[in-house]
Amino acid sequence: MKKSVLRVLSLIAFTLCLTAGLAIAQETASPQAETTQANDPSGFDLLPGKWVRPDGGYTLTINSVDENGQLDASYANPRPLPFSKAVASRDGETIKVFLELTAGGYNGSTYTLVYDPARDVLEGVYYQAVAQQKYDIYFERARP
Repeated sequence: MKKSVLRVLSLIAFTLCLTAGLAIAQETASPQAETTQANDPSGFDLLPGKWVRPDGGYTLTINSVDENGQLDASYANPRPLPFSKAVASRDGETIKVFLELTAGGYNGSTYTLVYDPARDVLEGVYYQAVAQQKYDIYFERARP
């Protein structure tokens, strides 16, 4: 009788250990652990969205980025202004964005930005071509 009770208890203990081991293995192999960069090695998929410059409400909307870094983007200050160039690039781990405006009063003005993933901001320099002045600026991601 004692042997059969010990066997049952041993079998229960073995089953519990095996089940716990499977649960741990499934947890560590979870697809949720994949990083965004594993899905898109360029990291450009972090850029789409609406971005707002808090010092004036200027908005940058990035609709998409292709594999070559070409941005489908628009800018408003507060009315829409066209870009002659809108491109993302990588320098090691750093994601860069370069935008050049082509509109009266802004023709040749540029944004040279770097994405800061810790703060989820695009920060850098705005060069106002007509005034030939540079300004340190940043864009925050607009929250829905």
